[in-house]
Amino acid sequence: MFQKLTGTTSQISLTALRAFEAMARTGSATAAAAELHVTHSAISRQVKALEQQLGLRLFEGPRHALRLTPRGATLAGELYPAFDRISAAVTHARGQSDELSIAVHASLSVKWLIPRLARFHEAFPDIHVHLIELPPHAQSHRGADMVIRLMDAAALRQDGTVAIAPNAIGPVVSARLAGTDGRAAIARVPRMVARTQPQSWEDWQSLSGVSLPPPDRPARALAHMHFSLDAVMADWGAAVLPWIVCIDALAEGKIVAPYGFSPDEGGVGLTVSRSETGRAQKSFIQWIKAQATATEIPLLRP
Repeated sequence: MFQKLTGTTSQISLTALRAFEAMARTGSATAAAAELHVTHSAISRQVKALEQQLGLRLFEGPRHALRLTPRGATLAGELYPAFDRISAAVTHARGQSDELSIAVHASLSVKWLIPRLARFHEAFPDIHVHLIELPPHAQSHRGADMVIRLMDAAALRQDGTVAIAPNAIGPVVSARLAGTDGRAAIARVPRMVARTQPQSWEDWQSLSGVSLPPPDRPARALAHMHFSLDAVMADWGAAVLPWIVCIDALAEGKIVAPYGFSPDEGGVGLTVSRSETGRAQKSFIQWIKAQATATEIPLLRP
């Protein structure tokens, strides 16, 4: 495939290949470093060393927005299934058929999945679930049996993906700041956004048809959606969030959603890493779909 590899495959570092594969799959050296439990600089060094060994450029573009070169994409495409097979072989050798490693975005994990996970353990005490934090922009995680994340419509239609719940977004504010007129509060209080969803206010206004007066200051950016929700509950202001992230806080009366939530075309999806699913995977998929459908989405109120 690559001329530089001919006759010299044994000289290529497996560690470097693993670092490159993780960076290509997750989209950044930072996310790859978190997955492999090494430093950002270690990933960068390994990828540079691999490029030197191959005599190829694997990434191009500015440092903050690197993208795979055509040859880098070809190499990554060959490495993805290879490392999947290695991971599956190790899992099979350990006899971990009743253990599940699930990679999930932090906001979904903290605000929705973890509060419900005790119910799964009660129903299936012999299945052990291990949660792994999925970096914000990553679509997969090496070694995870499943990945759960918010997806757009195209991702939900991909083979191997199970749609768990539709998505809907809306502005929320603390019950104290809302007072007797939540909609007036939404227009009045400071706005917040998660850095992973910087256009959330614009997206919601487009979906809902609601036009709010422009804010008198830029929205305050926080790292994650669950940080935004915590800030809302602490009376910092309002944020546009997916219903599934804040449904428990709504039920507990800590926050209000004066406009309800507007559906978009995406949803919460679950991707199975292996083509064959065992009892543990099937049990978890059935359970999580039931959990998601147990709560009715409070849709946009006129």
